[in-house]
Amino acid sequence: MSDANKIGSYKFIAEPFHVDFKGRLTMGVLGNHLLNCAGFHASERGFGIATLNEDNYTWVLSRLAIDLEEMPYQYEEFTVQTWVENVYRLFTDRNFAILNKDGKKIGYARSVWAMINLNTRKPADLLTLHGGSIVDYVCDEPCPIEKPSRIKVTTDKPSAKLTAKYSDIDINGHVNSIRYIEHILDLFPIQLYMRKQIQRFEMAYVAESYYGDELSFFEEEVNEDEYHVEIKKNDCEVVCRAKVKFVEFKI
Repeated sequence: MSDANKIGSYKFIAEPFHVDFKGRLTMGVLGNHLLNCAGFHASERGFGIATLNEDNYTWVLSRLAIDLEEMPYQYEEFTVQTWVENVYRLFTDRNFAILNKDGKKIGYARSVWAMINLNTRKPADLLTLHGGSIVDYVCDEPCPIEKPSRIKVTTDKPSAKLTAKYSDIDINGHVNSIRYIEHILDLFPIQLYMRKQIQRFEMAYVAESYYGDELSFFEEEVNEDEYHVEIKKNDCEVVCRAKVKFVEFKI
């Protein structure tokens, strides 16, 4: 199978309710498109969630890193490409490219996924999935951005707290991974977004949280325009960590 056939390509439009006050696609919506494309690509090749669910398994996102030059503007068409970079026994690396309406690559993303047993919530052996056929889709397409890095937060003073509510909960019964992104980006004042744009965003998912959990957000600036964020539930267990790096806004 050629590498071209191993890459999934999916078209989108930046709808008005998917953009921010500058008319640019939001990071939460882009993240959601990336996860949907991962699902489309896996399903088309026989290892999507519906197929896994038949054997009591599912995919779980562990890490996500997005690096961007710019975001699509309102009503602009854009394309997301995705492919599998590596498959290991307990996790797999999946990459993405974001292309503008002219076909120029304006961003890339890297992600790490595990397959878990729905009953035990424990990782399962990917190399046993359909006799290990998932490795047939490993692709050498380059993804020229750094892999997800270590995120460390030292402050013990929360900058915000909220309770997980109806709109946070997805079909799996826990807080949706994209909702964490949206809550994290709401930590920063709108004045910052007037001057800056996000160049890189990373998420490291550690544990699940559920309806009614109190989420505490711990934020610190580790370098100029670079922030690390940690979310804990009920004042004890870490749920996820994030890195946000801003640069001067490009017209």
